[in-house]
Amino acid sequence: QVQLVESGGGLVQAGGSLRLSCRASGSIFGINTMGWYRQAPGKQRELVATIYRAGATNYLDSVKGRFTISRDNAKNTVYLQMNSLKPDDTAVYYCKISLITRDDYWGRGTQVTVSS
Repeated sequence: QVQLVESGGGLVQAGGSLRLSCRASGSIFGINTMGWYRQAPGKQRELVATIYRAGATNYLDSVKGRFTISRDNAKNTVYLQMNSLKPDDTAVYYCKISLITRDDYWGRGTQVTVSS
């Protein structure tokens, strides 16, 4: 009943920046947590960043100081600002939301490629 659409991915050179957006629509009664995951070829999916309803955040150690997660509750949207990108950041990035009903929903993913 809920759809998530990511945008903002693309190809950038090392040191560049991108901002990912994920908008949720559908039967939304309330969103608890929102987060971003990524998966590189041949690797397991990993949690990049999480933002909780009150605004607290958690980050993967390798992105701390470079990435910032934020949310706009009125727009049901979560963002990931990515600065100082490195080739190791190359992956498909997925957003996930957890509703207050404890149901989880995933986006289709957006490709981020960082060249050296």
